[in-house]
Amino acid sequence: MPRKTASRVVGDVPDEVETIVASAQGAASAQNKENKKAAKKSAGSLDELARMALKACLIARDAAFNVRDLLTNSSRMAFLAIKDCEKELDLIERQIDERLPAAITRVNEAKARQLLTSLKCTTDLERIGDLVMSVAMRAQSRTAKMAASDVRQLVEMSEMLREMLDAVYRGFVELDLERARKVLQMDKDIDRVCHALFQKHLAEHAAHSDPSSFDVLLMAQALERAGDHTTNLAEDLYNLIEGRSVRHMPKKKAT
Repeated sequence: MPRKTASRVVGDVPDEVETIVASAQGAASAQNKENKKAAKKSAGSLDELARMALKACLIARDAAFNVRDLLTNSSRMAFLAIKDCEKELDLIERQIDERLPAAITRVNEAKARQLLTSLKCTTDLERIGDLVMSVAMRAQSRTAKMAASDVRQLVEMSEMLREMLDAVYRGFVELDLERARKVLQMDKDIDRVCHALFQKHLAEHAAHSDPSSFDVLLMAQALERAGDHTTNLAEDLYNLIEGRSVRHMPKKKAT
């Protein structure tokens, strides 16, 4: 007689298999949750680093704003405010520098570009803080009163710098290319005032030696260099929006 075999209904699954499948599904679900959690943490870290870079821009703007009060009124409060701004910028740059390597490994190319822009910006902003602080230190240590015309031109440069930093901040918030172009144009204005100061003092020095001219020229040079660093920020903004560097754009030929 033929041997009988146990009948099996299609669709029945042994208990052992069900246990294995359930365990695998549980592990997959747990992994998905971990992936989502990691992605959320990465996005949060990215957002926080970007916010820190924007905050640094506002701090640098505040430092430039206080230069006017320092130069015109010899304000001790303005000097201390600039000093605090410089310390905050140092701290923010250090924090972003320490946290960016881990954050950049968990994001796509577009986000990585944004993170790198944040790092580059905070490096320039930290340098701006140092330059404005050097102006404050020279102004604070002076015993002789500066000429009114020198104060007026230095204040003009500091106000241009403040306006440039404000435009950069708003440009990054709004991703506005026109703000970047405005800053690039304003850099020429701040250079113009600086050169005028140098020409005046060099001419005066030829007539009679004035040791105080040295301080004025160094302050003007520091503000002009701070303007150059702000121009770097505008170029970074352009690169972030357009995906290409303005530094490598072909120059128009003179007609």
